[in-house]
Amino acid sequence: MSLVATYNLDGAESGSMELSDAVFSETAHASLMYQAVRVARINERQPVAHTKDRSEVRGGGRKPWAQKGTGRARHGSIRSPLWKGGGVTFGPSTESVTKRSIPAKMRKKAIRAAFSDHVRDGAFIVVDDLAALPAPSTKKITSFLKALKLASKKVLFISDEGLEHAILSVRNLPKVKAIRLENVNILDLLSFGTVMIGRDSVEKLTKQLS
Repeated sequence: MSLVATYNLDGAESGSMELSDAVFSETAHASLMYQAVRVARINERQPVAHTKDRSEVRGGGRKPWAQKGTGRARHGSIRSPLWKGGGVTFGPSTESVTKRSIPAKMRKKAIRAAFSDHVRDGAFIVVDDLAALPAPSTKKITSFLKALKLASKKVLFISDEGLEHAILSVRNLPKVKAIRLENVNILDLLSFGTVMIGRDSVEKLTKQLS
């Protein structure tokens, strides 16, 4: 079992907590981490460029002229890509972006490995009394981060039910990002050097990643 210190909102060490080795002592090959990050980055793309193909262009409901007898080339619609103002062939489309997937076991293993690195580096901060915060207070969270010398570092706050006041407290801090427990992802874990989580949320996270 890995042992981490727990802190109260005053920034003082209040005790310790055991973490499951199955989740927080994971190691993963660099190729797995690369694959998980690559899939996540591809899937977060929001395509904007879009051209209309011949089925989307307006007009062209009737045949331009008779098939035979006019001496001109045969055509069936002015929406053909051959015509000016017609559809575009193989142009960019918002529907043509291919989403990638990765097996759930591989994705969870990569996330466990990222959490384990934070634990080994002493960058996994467990807070005892986040739920006891009586009202949103950015000042309180700022003083807490200063006490732990994290005021100038990027911190990922993993929020949970009952922590609404804490979520509102970190919202205006430029280097702190709050994400829901169920939305934990590899990109955020690798982008933020420190993870902050409530003591009651650790058990839920353990079950989620087991």
